[in-house]
Amino acid sequence: MAGIYLHIPFCKQACFYCDFHFSTSLKKKDELISCLIKELEIRKDELQTETIETIYFGGGTPSLLYIKEVELLLNAIYKNYNVIENPEITLEANPDDLPEAKILELAKSSVNRLSIGIQSFFEDDLKLMNRAHNANEAKKCLTVATHHFDNITVDLIYGIQNMSIDKWKVNLQTVFDFGINHISSYALTVEPNTALDSFIKNGKYLPLNEELAKQHFNVLVDETEKQGFVHYEISNFGKPNYFSKHNTSYWKGKKYIGIGPSAHSFNETQRSWNVSSNAKYIKSISENKLPNELEKLSKEDVFNEYIMTGLRTIWGVSLEKIKNDFGETYIEYLENQTKKHIDKELLYIENQILKTTKKGKFLADGIASDLFILN
Repeated sequence: MAGIYLHIPFCKQACFYCDFHFSTSLKKKDELISCLIKELEIRKDELQTETIETIYFGGGTPSLLYIKEVELLLNAIYKNYNVIENPEITLEANPDDLPEAKILELAKSSVNRLSIGIQSFFEDDLKLMNRAHNANEAKKCLTVATHHFDNITVDLIYGIQNMSIDKWKVNLQTVFDFGINHISSYALTVEPNTALDSFIKNGKYLPLNEELAKQHFNVLVDETEKQGFVHYEISNFGKPNYFSKHNTSYWKGKKYIGIGPSAHSFNETQRSWNVSSNAKYIKSISENKLPNELEKLSKEDVFNEYIMTGLRTIWGVSLEKIKNDFGETYIEYLENQTKKHIDKELLYIENQILKTTKKGKFLADGIASDLFILN
């Protein structure tokens, strides 16, 4: 089983915190869609022996596409790849792109899962992040979408400057009240060369408060648990049967190809990534050349990646798998490195599976990096 990711590199406006590749100009949209279709055709042999179980439209803002454009891309996938009968097909969307008519069109299409970028239901938060929608649009789109889609995930951001615990609880409760079955929630982070980075350096915005973000995270974990969500990955919470199949395939190390500028691919032994430029991508694909770079993964790379993804999920790190796939030396190294984290009650071992404790979850990435083997 494998997945296909399509990067749609267009947005109406730039969120202050975002460092993903996108353009606010739609002039090259038609050309780019044609090139996405062509790349799908060029790369069909990469997954010739695999069955496609998930398709994910990410970005950028895929909801800027017309339905006919979404269907063109899906038709190219079905034409060139072996797709299971009922694949999970996710489309990322912003509330301002989801008027009732658009939602009804999507409901009639092959798309069966919406990922809606709400981020917050408070106007001051949305303005601080430079989101294109307002709180009323967020609630209105969820009101309509929940009548036509059962499988919806909502994105929320915590750790926002001046966001009180009470405001954060209101954001969560609003999502619960809509009957949403999946939440992806991330701490606001300052990425280099973003507008947010510049604002904080110039004193226009307050620096981020890591302690506040930690408090928000703990509230998130507690409140979602009360509502029956499973905290199956550090940033993802799903009701049973509503986990993201596509993202889960990433965390479990399954193969996938990424189509479009800046998109990444993985085939178990190497990674590749396309150029982060719409113009260069279009020129290269038009010349039947893949505009990507390749990285062959060493044994240490594969080990480190398994540690990172395993500790972020409920499936943890299998010590038996480490022994079988990597050997005794790796097991001995891992046991030595984990001792201090187990003593601090940040990690524990159960049935030969290494996992983070509740206290260790917020620190999972830092703990994982301490367990890496450096090349």
